[in-house]
Amino acid sequence: MSAACLGCSIANSWQECQVVYEDDYVTCVLDIAPLNEGHTLILPKRHYAELVEMDPAVLEAVMEASVHVSKALSAVYKPDGISVIQNGGQFNDLGHYHMHVFPRYQGDGFGWKEPEQAANPEQPGLVKDKLQQVIQALLNP
Repeated sequence: MSAACLGCSIANSWQECQVVYEDDYVTCVLDIAPLNEGHTLILPKRHYAELVEMDPAVLEAVMEASVHVSKALSAVYKPDGISVIQNGGQFNDLGHYHMHVFPRYQGDGFGWKEPEQAANPEQPGLVKDKLQQVIQALLNP
């Protein structure tokens, strides 16, 4: 944990924020620039930049918190759906792992743009084989 890391400061309540849920591993706070009202960030209290760095207990806590927040958002806002998103690498603007959980509504303007042509559309079997090989190597070093 580092006081220089904004994510660590938020997750450990070293700065003022709107905490909606907290346990031993994570803190859930309202986003300061919400996509929709109720937009919540889930941050681990220990510093991790990426999803793949987290211990299993922290991963479990993040997912459990996402369920708690999703249920609360559904009860309070009655949305058309809930989005759960995390961005890694250069797309993580905080430098500290965080998951977004926010209510969604028809016409809310948030979207996912599908490419006009699928990447590597004729070789899904090759992609599957490559990924399976790497996953097996990771699971059985």
